[in-house]
Amino acid sequence: MTTVLIADDQPLQRMGFKMLLDGTPGMSMVGEASTGAEAVRMVERIRPDVVLMDVRMPGMDGIEATRRIIGAGSRTRVLILTTFDLDEYVYAGLRAGASGFLLKDARPEELIAGIRAVASGDSVVAPSLTRKLMDAYLEDSASASPTDPSLATLSEREREVLEAIGQGATNTEIAQRFTLTESTVKKHVGRVLAKIGARDRVQAVIFAYDNGVVRPQA
Repeated sequence: MTTVLIADDQPLQRMGFKMLLDGTPGMSMVGEASTGAEAVRMVERIRPDVVLMDVRMPGMDGIEATRRIIGAGSRTRVLILTTFDLDEYVYAGLRAGASGFLLKDARPEELIAGIRAVASGDSVVAPSLTRKLMDAYLEDSASASPTDPSLATLSEREREVLEAIGQGATNTEIAQRFTLTESTVKKHVGRVLAKIGARDRVQAVIFAYDNGVVRPQA
């Protein structure tokens, strides 16, 4: 059973999410919060698998709430929901530790699939959208130089895989690029994430840009 906490300041929005989750086998809504601060407190108490986090809420917003939840070392993962696909707040949320984001007008099956993906440790930002986000909000990284010592622990192949991840490539595309099997790519990706301390591919993309492995496109 995947447990979900809904954090949104709109009662009708929370009700809609609740109805969807209640009607989905294997999903259980275990609480709802109307502010970021309330979400943080409830995560500490309930420890849900996933938080559906709205960005704009009164008082503490969803970005700061995400930062505090992840910063506390919680196993709970955060899936940000937003109205705009290239909203700078969404990128800030990913930087704060969210495992991805979806638009609020996503189809019900997309939302459920996103929750399951995040709960299983994956991310839900599509490769093409990842590229748009990184290119739109990481211009300042163009002059970045490697600073994280974990980068030096990567083998040559692992660094190539990290670069491909940063460019938004899927495992299938990486396998084709380097003439590897997908199972081998999965092993490389797992080792890369472990060495750089990234929870998922989204965090690996941010790491790649921050450390100059990938440059924003013009």
